[in-house]
Amino acid sequence: MLDPIFLIKTVGLIGIIFIVFAETGLFFGFFFPGDSLLFTAGILASQGIFNIYFLVIFCIIAAILGDSVGYWSGKKYGRALFERDAGFFFKKKRIKEAEDFFERHGKYTIIIARFVPIIRTFAPIVAGIGRMKYINFISFNILGGILWVSIMSFLGYFLGGMITNPDRYIIPIALLIIFISFIPIILKFVKEKLTKNK
Repeated sequence: MLDPIFLIKTVGLIGIIFIVFAETGLFFGFFFPGDSLLFTAGILASQGIFNIYFLVIFCIIAAILGDSVGYWSGKKYGRALFERDAGFFFKKKRIKEAEDFFERHGKYTIIIARFVPIIRTFAPIVAGIGRMKYINFISFNILGGILWVSIMSFLGYFLGGMITNPDRYIIPIALLIIFISFIPIILKFVKEKLTKNK
């Protein structure tokens, strides 16, 4: 399921668009390999399998709609989880922390989160929980969606046009992209461990 070539061959362009929407807008979508999927689709577009402009335009729309759905889901349903004071994480004070965080850093988080697996699924939900102003959210949601889809798709498209038999390199490059995209999460984990030990 995480092999981008398998996913693309199985679901086609419509499926790619749905996966981009699901990864950014549905709670269970965090396991989809969005970066490598868009990159691989870009390579295949360079081989004439997809129209690159259709791919980019419709995936941008899906990414923006996905984040918006995540935001409104968090705003409408997410806060109820925190108002019960159930467990360590689900506490009322977490709402205030989320509100303060997105007030100070929200716009940058929405853009940067696009390029980080798992985080891109939950960032809009947390933004909704923290009641980030929607005008700010949608502005950076649009910018982030355009940047993420365009960079990943066109990177694959231009690379696919430069090398011979690009399909031979899709899996190694896709794995490299997945690894690179997880680096921020790994660094944050290591930093928290070191801080805790100190």
